[in-house]
Amino acid sequence: MFWIGCHLSAAKGYLAMGKEAVQLGANVFQFFTRNPRGGSVKALDMKDVEAYCTFHKENNFGTLLAHAPYTINLCAAKEDLRTFARNTMKEDLSRLELLPDVMFNFHPGSHVKQGADVGIPLIADALNDILSTGGKTTILLETMAGKGSEVGRSFEELRAIIDRVEQKERLGVCLDTCHVYDGGYDILSDLDGVLKEFDDIIGLDRLKAIHLNDSKNPMGSHKDRHEKIGEGTLGLEGVANVINHPKLAHLPFYLETPNEAEGYAREIALLRSLRKND
Repeated sequence: MFWIGCHLSAAKGYLAMGKEAVQLGANVFQFFTRNPRGGSVKALDMKDVEAYCTFHKENNFGTLLAHAPYTINLCAAKEDLRTFARNTMKEDLSRLELLPDVMFNFHPGSHVKQGADVGIPLIADALNDILSTGGKTTILLETMAGKGSEVGRSFEELRAIIDRVEQKERLGVCLDTCHVYDGGYDILSDLDGVLKEFDDIIGLDRLKAIHLNDSKNPMGSHKDRHEKIGEGTLGLEGVANVINHPKLAHLPFYLETPNEAEGYAREIALLRSLRKND
């Protein structure tokens, strides 16, 4: 099964997102748990949750991906910001427990000139606290492009976080194709080598999802600027290799390209045409 979808607005509710995904030709989707710039979250509509759960089953949807807001930073220099991030993630996870099949993705954080050696333990300590509240939802660390003081710019940094977390069974990784390429991993010319490196350092069993994006910039630029599929430096060949790789093809793919609904529908159709043996 080819699990392919895009990022949708959660403002209208889960059922509306599910119906929009079907219209776009998708069978998975990603959404922000709240405003991507932070803030409070509106009360859950339990009727909408129940309706979506039925819709999910009837349409044989794959695993959804909930994305944490960009503003949370588990390794911020200020304690009040770290506390806000922890509380936000705890609240979001408690709400996600109501959905039938979902993972929770977040950007590990920015050490804000404290250094990764300080940021990594702060992130792990926060995750230990967050996971201590229980639940079943898998939390995904996203691979980052290495812009500024981002933590997670290398497979080694992600592994260092995982090593410090007690409930490792609740942790996975979301690989962003734009981010890893911008971060210096040559998934265009040496995808096999990059995946071997990932497996050696983190383990491919922890790779749970793919953010499928082309890049506006060359490899190693550390810019994190997504491009439409086939219009960037990865190109159609690079993207096709990712979706068809035997070690990746079973995973859900989520588009985060600079598109509106019409553009996403075209990209989903294009990707389905590039998919082999499906």
